[in-house]
Amino acid sequence: MTEQERANRSLIVHWPGWLPPLLDLLLILAAFLLAYQARYRLQLLRPLDEAFRAPFEPFIPYALLYAFSMLLTMQQRGLYRHVRGRTWSEELLAIINTAMIALVLVTAVSFYLQPLVFSRLLLLYAAALSVILLATGRAGYRTVRSRQRQRGIGVERVLVVGAGEIGRAVMQNMLARPDLGYQVVGFVDDDDTRSNTDLGRMRALGPLTALPDVLDREQIALVAITLPWTQQEQIKAIAEECEGRRIQVRVVPDLFQLKLNRVQIENLAGIPLLGVRDETHGPRIELLFKRLIDILVIAATGIIWLPLFGLTALAIRLEGPGPIFFGQARVGQDGRRFMAWKFRSMVQNAEEMKARLVEEQGLDPRHPKLKHDPRITRVGRIIRRLSLDELPQIINVLVGDMSLVGPRPPTPDEVALYEPWHMQRLQIRGGLTGLWQISGRSDVPFEEMVLLDLYYIENWSLMLDLQIMLRTIPRVLLGDGAY
Repeated sequence: MTEQERANRSLIVHWPGWLPPLLDLLLILAAFLLAYQARYRLQLLRPLDEAFRAPFEPFIPYALLYAFSMLLTMQQRGLYRHVRGRTWSEELLAIINTAMIALVLVTAVSFYLQPLVFSRLLLLYAAALSVILLATGRAGYRTVRSRQRQRGIGVERVLVVGAGEIGRAVMQNMLARPDLGYQVVGFVDDDDTRSNTDLGRMRALGPLTALPDVLDREQIALVAITLPWTQQEQIKAIAEECEGRRIQVRVVPDLFQLKLNRVQIENLAGIPLLGVRDETHGPRIELLFKRLIDILVIAATGIIWLPLFGLTALAIRLEGPGPIFFGQARVGQDGRRFMAWKFRSMVQNAEEMKARLVEEQGLDPRHPKLKHDPRITRVGRIIRRLSLDELPQIINVLVGDMSLVGPRPPTPDEVALYEPWHMQRLQIRGGLTGLWQISGRSDVPFEEMVLLDLYYIENWSLMLDLQIMLRTIPRVLLGDGAY
């Protein structure tokens, strides 16, 4: 572990267990106070006569009953138990549910007691405001925690046991979701072809027999076991080894090599039932929406990219002779080839120089990115920094060769060097941007790029596309990883 990693771990703040419920209590009481102001001071929706105005004090017992009812229900629903991977929308639905339960309870009590001073409209305001305040508080906490984890603060060092299909799926999910706070240090595997080959920055740390030394040397906090169920005795031995060292263990079932995102877990009186979701309906119409969104976004942003298109072309022409555009054969969905267009950012004989430069600099020929490329022109350096060289690929999107979001389309030479599992990234259309773009662009090693692409393919949704497009904007403006 580096000194920086030790410093980041020292910055972790462990909240006492009573603090989140106390903060929620204060937010719920604040919601009641705001609801009182809205009802009796601002008189929203329904004006009041002066004679019907009431002080806040009679509502305090109902506010406390509502608050403690919500806190108890939230406790029972596990909202004060840390669950990695639980989404904000899941928390929001749980908060709405608990607010409705508390609302019904307080309303029932008011019907029974028949108090002289009461306002059911105030209670509705309080329920709505409590949901808004609690959900906003959790969103703020998530944002802060996510940014800390992306900077390496509060992350857990993870070792993956087994680098087969399931092991790679675990690594690609952890890699694509840095907000979860997992740092994959590396993996061990008894397969010689895997135990000696790094996956990007995730190191191959040897065979399973090296596990004790790896656990000590790398200061592992969590071990994810992804071995087949046929190796139950070995799984049990690894778990005991980790527990003896007070290291957390998570076992990932192979589920007959099914895609993990299709696994459905149900609960039968505490007994977990594992099944497979039916994916025969739905995706086709969503792909049509994806295509429609590509076209609508390009049309709506034309006022931005059309002037940039013209200015970039003019700058290339003024710099000197040579073509403005550069066409290159790329491999798209299902291995179909097409011509991808870019603004020319290099000297005219750049392709002839490529093989020599890749060999001289010892680059990965499957994803060759030269940090100090002598072929780039002065204008080219600027437009590549801002990704303006890729603007002509909007034409590829319009004709259907590419999409706005998707894996980076490779060249035929790169595909010729692929291993079988790398070919999975060609299952969908390539994109102008993707998870590789927002994760470091050219700085992302090839194996990591493939894992990110596979995560995108297996977890694709319109919402994920929207998130990637929004996160691409600051990456492009700051020029992170572009060269």
